[in-house]
Amino acid sequence: MTTPCVFIRRCCDIAALASTLAPPPDEIADALNAFDAPVRNKLISLRALIYETAEETPQIGRISETLKWGQPSYAPAKPRIGSSIRLGTSNKAAGQCALFFICHTNLVDQFREIYAETLRFEGNRAIVINPAGALPREPLKHCIAMALSYHLNKQAGLS
Repeated sequence: MTTPCVFIRRCCDIAALASTLAPPPDEIADALNAFDAPVRNKLISLRALIYETAEETPQIGRISETLKWGQPSYAPAKPRIGSSIRLGTSNKAAGQCALFFICHTNLVDQFREIYAETLRFEGNRAIVINPAGALPREPLKHCIAMALSYHLNKQAGLS
């Protein structure tokens, strides 16, 4: 039987990501491996996009990868920089991937204002992604950067 990290690495290889992204901690790999292949592969791509965005946005700094409510969660390791992003499946659209944001922020409202024609949303807490479709990379990277720098932007009067 393949170990979770090896399986995740193989998925990342398929997505041409393994060369630049370290494998997730075992608990994250286990959580990702619990999903069916199409959802798992899309969530792995979203994980890579989070790390890529953080790397391209210096003020975010290092990312902390933990498990919250059974879902992979990503946030700046340094406090008061940004808001967390969790990866999972939609609560309302079966079989759809979701990036979850803290609902008491105005992040999803901001995303909806900018990307109403490009992205799908679920209430005030999620962006919903079809696992069979292409990732809208640039809009997602912008939303990810806004979330991971939320507190900095708020302090600067930008959110």
